Amino acid sequence: MKTLHLDLAERSYPIYIGAGLLGQAELLTRHIAGTKVAIVTNETVAPLYLAKLRAHLVSLQPIEVVLPDGEQYKSLEVLNRIFDALLSARCDRRTTVIALGGGVVGDMAGFAAACYQRGVPFIQVPTTLLAQVDSSVGGKTGVNHPLGKNMIGAFYQPRAVIIDTDTLKTLSDRELSAGLSEVIKYGLIRDPEFFSWLETNLDKLLKRDTEALAFAIHRSCRNKAEVVAADERESGVRATLNLGHSFGHAIETGMGYGSWLHGEAVAAGMLMAADLSRRLGWLSAADVARIEKLIQRARLPLQAPAKLSPARFLELMAVDKKVLDGRLRLVLLKRLGEAVVTDDYPRAELEATLASRREAA
Repeated sequence: MKTLHLDLAERSYPIYIGAGLLGQAELLTRHIAGTKVAIVTNETVAPLYLAKLRAHLVSLQPIEVVLPDGEQYKSLEVLNRIFDALLSARCDRRTTVIALGGGVVGDMAGFAAACYQRGVPFIQVPTTLLAQVDSSVGGKTGVNHPLGKNMIGAFYQPRAVIIDTDTLKTLSDRELSAGLSEVIKYGLIRDPEFFSWLETNLDKLLKRDTEALAFAIHRSCRNKAEVVAADERESGVRATLNLGHSFGHAIETGMGYGSWLHGEAVAAGMLMAADLSRRLGWLSAADVARIEKLIQRARLPLQAPAKLSPARFLELMAVDKKVLDGRLRLVLLKRLGEAVVTDDYPRAELEATLASRREAA
C-alpha cells in the first residue's frame, strides 16, 4: 500500500492506494467518529463489494442506499433518495457517509454529505479507474442539470480516499478506457515524463497489469493532490485539470447524459483543445498527432459526434463554470506538459476547431 496526503491544513486527508484494501477494516474505521454510517452505492457495485465493506461496519448497523447506475441518474431527484434514507434513520451530524462506487456515486454522496445538516463526514471508496484517479480526490461534489453538467454542487473534502486497485478487475473494458482519458490528461497538463511513460506502457494498462495500474493511479493522484493543495477552489491553477472538459461536458449534455461516458467525451474534448492550441501556434502538428495516437491506442473517441453542430456546441459551452463576464475561458496547451486557462483566442479559430473535429455526418 502507498499513502499520499492532500495538504489542506485542518482539512488534510490521506489517499490510500493498494490491492486488497477493502479487506483492511482499520483503514475505514479509523476515519469514522460517530455511531452511524450510511453507505451510498449503486445497483452495479452493490452485488460486488457492498457486503465486503459492510462486514467491517456491522456494529454500526450501516444504512445502505443503492442508487440506479448511470450518469443520467446524477440528478437532484435521485439525490433526494440519499436524504430520505438519512432522515428516515434519524442520522445526526456525526453520521459518516461512505461513497462506494464510481464518479457519479462519489459526486452525489459527497454533495449529500455537504448538504445534510450543513455537513457530515464522508469517505470516498472509488471502484472505477476514472474515480480513482480524478473525481474521488479534491472535494468536487454535485449533480447535473438538464442545461449543464455539474452546475449544482459544492467543494467538500472527504476524510479519506481508499483506493482498492482490485476493484478494477470487475471493470468493463469501456470504463477502463474512459478512466485512461483522465490519466492521459495529467501528462498533457503538467507531467510530460508521465506522458512519455504512458506512451511506453499503455498496452500494460489495457491488459490490467497490476504494477502498471498502481503506478499510473499513484502518479495521477499525486498530480491531482498537488494541484488541489495549491488551489482548492479553482481560482487559478486547478482549472487546468479541466483540459478538454468544456468541450466534453457539451458533448455529454448535448448527447444526453449517459450516452457518452465522461472519459470518452473528455478524450474528444482534449483533442479539440489540442487542435485549437495548434491553430494558435502553441502545439505543432506532430504534437497533436502524438496526442491523438495515444488516445486512439486507449480505445477512446477521436472526434466529437456529428450530431452536434458548431452552433450547438457554442450554445452548450455557454453554460460552463469557466464562463466569466460572458467570456468562455478554455484550458489549452502551451506545449506538451504545460496548460493555460485563457479567453484570448479568435472566435473564428474556435469555430474552425468545432467544425473540423467532428465525425462525418
